[in-house]
Amino acid sequence: MPSAADISSRIIEAVMAQKLAPGTRLGEQQLAMLFDCSRTIVREALTRLATRGIVTVSARRGWFVVEPSRDEAREAFEARRVIEVGLIREMPPMGKAAIKQLKSHLQREKAAVRGSDVGARSFLLGDFHVCLAECLGNHLLADTLRDFTARTTLIAMLYQSSHDAAQSCEDHVQIVAALEAGDTERAQALMAAHIGSVKDALRLQPASADEDPLSGLRDALAPVDKNTASPSPPARSDGKPPSPETPATYLGALL
Repeated sequence: MPSAADISSRIIEAVMAQKLAPGTRLGEQQLAMLFDCSRTIVREALTRLATRGIVTVSARRGWFVVEPSRDEAREAFEARRVIEVGLIREMPPMGKAAIKQLKSHLQREKAAVRGSDVGARSFLLGDFHVCLAECLGNHLLADTLRDFTARTTLIAMLYQSSHDAAQSCEDHVQIVAALEAGDTERAQALMAAHIGSVKDALRLQPASADEDPLSGLRDALAPVDKNTASPSPPARSDGKPPSPETPATYLGALL
């Protein structure tokens, strides 16, 4: 039987792979059936994720994957920038084993970018940052970055990121190259620029004051002009007058 930690990890992975969209409902009973465990374990897993900012609960509606606001999106990227740039700045020199592990991750990234599995590509691009923290020996920050990366993945889905996956992968390659060369200042600058470019690719700008936020609904609910003459029905190919419209033919036209 899976533990609450196992279930929460699977949900985080699904978010990072873009398989769970913002606002997705997570039913306790469905998850209990899926993982073949009790609802108590599922509830514990979801409660853990709620404290980590990945899901939210409504007393009457249940559990849902979070839908970060624009302000929360900006804060998440700023937090990642502070953590990841600071991590590189304070780290000891990176050893050969850590560089080898990062390069192995980059090879998987490159293969995923060339392939068609969007989920694997999204997960590996986000997991690079977790892997980097682990290679630097800070597992506490690695766990923190895993949560922040999951949140920024949801943000990218919600605000329609236009950032190119191949460019993200290349950014990672350059960061690892700088770390291998021992140039931590360059690695910091590259990381800050990388996180900034991902943030800038989001559609986070609210509608301007001149735009009418109700324009679409206003047009849809405008009164119908009942005095407009209906167009004449097309003539039949056999030369006979057209048949009068019936409810069935009208619905058929709509469908």
